[in-house]
Amino acid sequence: MYKKLFIPGPTHVREEILQAQAVPMIGHRAKEYSDLQALVTEKLQKMLYTKSRVYLFASSSTGVMEGSIRQASEKKILSTICGAFSKRWHQITMANGIPCGKIEVPMGQAITPDLVDKALSGGEYDAVTLVMNETSTGVMNPVKDIAERIHDKYPDVLILIDAVSCMCGAKIEFDAWGLDVCLAGVQKCFALPAGLTVCAVSDRARERGKKIPNRGFYFAWDVMDKKYEKHQTPATPAISLIQALNKQMDDILAKGLENRWERHMQMASYVQEWAREKFRLYSNERYLSPTVTNVENTRGISVTTLNEELGKRGAMISNGYGDLKEKCFRIAHMGDLTIDDMKWLIAQINEILGL
Repeated sequence: MYKKLFIPGPTHVREEILQAQAVPMIGHRAKEYSDLQALVTEKLQKMLYTKSRVYLFASSSTGVMEGSIRQASEKKILSTICGAFSKRWHQITMANGIPCGKIEVPMGQAITPDLVDKALSGGEYDAVTLVMNETSTGVMNPVKDIAERIHDKYPDVLILIDAVSCMCGAKIEFDAWGLDVCLAGVQKCFALPAGLTVCAVSDRARERGKKIPNRGFYFAWDVMDKKYEKHQTPATPAISLIQALNKQMDDILAKGLENRWERHMQMASYVQEWAREKFRLYSNERYLSPTVTNVENTRGISVTTLNEELGKRGAMISNGYGDLKEKCFRIAHMGDLTIDDMKWLIAQINEILGL
């Protein structure tokens, strides 16, 4: 049975977006492809409010996370950990043998400017990794404020942002905030099939990368730059997905970016109010995500059973992540979902649980 996905990725993909992948294949060195990538890049730059380079990688976000840390630091990287996915970036950094340190807050809490300031004050770091929207807990870190503090006091520190579960669902002003790397897979708020990652990179991050001797190849900014002006990629791109991305970006820009950000906030507010009334919000109220709500299972329901019953009605939500399984459940409100979708889902949950 078809299920509408209310999970934090992959998300529901509209039929017209699926069909956009079914156009005839084109050569990745042909003018037709160069024209396509040029169009898509310009649209992504508008969405990220940037004039910086935006790269397209045929990869999951994790691959680009690894590539970005391999060319970010000549000294030491500070990892900021507030959940499973921010921890993953730290694990990747350690696995690559890159000198690093970390600050960590309890699950459900946010990384703050003061915490980052204190960690950077010793002068040992030249890059910091941040997850903007921690998918495992439903926390949105105050990236704008953190970036402002870093620029004010530590101007040589690069700022690397995992925006996997919020890019295209929340406003990210790449240039105004002074970010250096900001990446996301398209299977979440972009509402596309998985397999493509979008990554904006600042000029200073590109210059830093050139100084790193073991920066790798596939994800290296300077390797990507060899084809960037020709609107191509060094390796074969995910052409069909980029066709779908082009169609989706047309639709997003036609409806208006501010309208998109507002729709996500409306959906989030609706689910959050319901969670407060019927259960409890797991995460710090000051830092709630606009794209995924983590609900604390105060009623002791079986989340697995709830999902089974929802499946019979054509929907799917997410259990708690990792140690939070059955202790929480997550409802995503991202991509092309609407407030009517959220009202329908909540009505189904209320009926199943007798709330």
